[in-house]
Amino acid sequence: MTIPRPEYPRPHFDRSHSWLTLNGAWDFRADPAERYSADASDGYDRAITVPFAWETPASGIAEHWLRTAWYRRTFTVPADWAGQRVVLHFGAVHHAATVWVNGTEVAHHEGGYTPFAADVTDALGDGEQLLTVRVHAPADKRDIAHGKQRSMPRDDYDGVCFTPSSGIWQSVWLEARPATHLAALRLRPNDDLTGITVEAVVDGPAADRARLRLRVRGEDTAATAAPGPDGRLRAELLVAAPRLWSPEDPHLYHVDAELTSDDGTDRVAARTGLRSITVDGESLYLNGQRLFVRGVLDQGYWPETGITAPDDTALRRDLELAAEAGYNLVRKHLKLEDPRFAHHADRLGMLLWAEPASPGRFSPASVTAFTEQIEPMVERDGNSPAIVIWGLYNEEWGLDWDIPGDPAKQHATADAYDRLKALDSTRPVVDNSGWTHVKTDLLDWHYYDESAASWATTVADLLSGARDDFPVKLGPDYVVHKKLAVPGQPLRGLPNLNSEYGGGFTGLDRAWHLRWQTQELRRHDRLAGYVYTELYDIEHESAGLLDFGRGTKDLAGVDPAHANAPTTLVLDVTPVAPGRDLLISDRDLTVDVHVSHHGADPVAGTLHTTWTPVYARTPDAPGDAVPGCRAEAKPYVLGAPVTVPAALPEGWTSGRLHLALVVDGTVAARTALDVDTRTDPYIGDDPQARPTA
Repeated sequence: MTIPRPEYPRPHFDRSHSWLTLNGAWDFRADPAERYSADASDGYDRAITVPFAWETPASGIAEHWLRTAWYRRTFTVPADWAGQRVVLHFGAVHHAATVWVNGTEVAHHEGGYTPFAADVTDALGDGEQLLTVRVHAPADKRDIAHGKQRSMPRDDYDGVCFTPSSGIWQSVWLEARPATHLAALRLRPNDDLTGITVEAVVDGPAADRARLRLRVRGEDTAATAAPGPDGRLRAELLVAAPRLWSPEDPHLYHVDAELTSDDGTDRVAARTGLRSITVDGESLYLNGQRLFVRGVLDQGYWPETGITAPDDTALRRDLELAAEAGYNLVRKHLKLEDPRFAHHADRLGMLLWAEPASPGRFSPASVTAFTEQIEPMVERDGNSPAIVIWGLYNEEWGLDWDIPGDPAKQHATADAYDRLKALDSTRPVVDNSGWTHVKTDLLDWHYYDESAASWATTVADLLSGARDDFPVKLGPDYVVHKKLAVPGQPLRGLPNLNSEYGGGFTGLDRAWHLRWQTQELRRHDRLAGYVYTELYDIEHESAGLLDFGRGTKDLAGVDPAHANAPTTLVLDVTPVAPGRDLLISDRDLTVDVHVSHHGADPVAGTLHTTWTPVYARTPDAPGDAVPGCRAEAKPYVLGAPVTVPAALPEGWTSGRLHLALVVDGTVAARTALDVDTRTDPYIGDDPQARPTA
């Protein structure tokens, strides 16, 4: 068979000169009664394709709510690995895995999203080796980290959870290395972005006599050092003409590390970018330039393969699709994604918000399970320049939706923040995304609203300080008001982000809300960014700009790239309903237009208009220039209103008015306004006023 996911799995700690994939067909036996032992050879009656979870069609098993199962395969160690240590790696296994080689237990690991490895050399024999893995994936996942996988009994947030993905769901592979080897290679930009700070960890019997040579590939930069008594060493690699990493120029520096000891030579490659991400007051800065986050939520599910990308191209394609929709950041939601996702983001210049999976309720066990993900997350992905925000808890999931009422939950949240900042102080950290904050670098909130009017009012009040809470609908008739923070966490002086939003139940509705809600966010200069929910549909959750297969949806002529552009137009309109943004009594109308511009220099141009039928796509040509309508804006300062007159074409009762800002002959910003002269008693902001079937 063709080997699935054949690419090297760990690009940020690259030993690909000496590896062997174990992906592909394995023997499989279900063990619902948990009656088998590792040395029992019967019961292996099916084949499973690794690395796809056993619930998925791609695995060949497609079995649901199976709690325990076994995997088995053979392998042969390459002859040229003689004299080296052989290490078995698992990218991720949900949830608890016990591993045997030739009947010898070599590893036990719990935690469905974190990698683990075992030196299996001493368990090897001659010729063919037998590898056996037992996986237990409890149906009741509430005390373990499981993110959006459904639990039974259900989580409080079961309505937004999906099919579980159990078993081996990331790559399995072998590597060869000397007994004395590099255990870690951490790369960070130095403070003035002139070079790379390297922290290396050496392990093995000859660590105290080892020498490490570091070299920046393509640069005349190298250093040689010996580890200290604890096996650690630190070095700085300066570059002659630093080239900063940014979305516009995602330049990467490759660091080659060569460790020499009495046990032989170990070689590892890693990469990073020279960039800084800092918080200054209420603004974020990337490389000293103000950054406005235009983000989209990505939950990392695929139709046939669950939480495993079907191939490496699929990981990259999701990032490309986000960029095509105008986004500069992807928030990978409640999941430690395959490390190749960050690798592709590094190369494409897409910013990332990374966060671990959540448990389902608050208990000592769930707090431990959650915090045990933090160090592996930073260790595995910390070299990535694309990751500019670390997240932790989300909406008090795993905290019983009750941070304000329980000091123990506040302590758990603050402790997670402190742990992460101790490991990496170079990136901002969000403690409890979207709801009540305890200790955070960013003040983000999740606000969903089906009313355009109350959406605009609530956002304005949150950003002006007129209110410090917002409504959250937890059930059909159950609305709570979530405080932005507990006492002691400042409500001002930090960047504000609306890090989840979106409305509507059809593609048409969602596109309409995307256009108008995003415009309202751009109205407010204090805002540091947003994250739209979401890039694509997943199973029953039809909230995406794309369908589950990443195909296009009917967005009623709305192009998300126009709503998410660095330069946008903001209209002084409170829209009525999809297809009928503005109701007028005759053909003539005026609309006040502002320019919102997130660039390094001011922008100025002329406003153009043209008409199409409602729901039509934006014409290629910007239309006719409106006499006297010149608009401008300074960076991150909403431009003054410009009144634009227009009239429906003769004989039309409705139409879509397309507006464009043209700067030096190029269209810099676009938006649209659907205008209607007809009356309809059911049109309004209150969906209860409309007839139902």
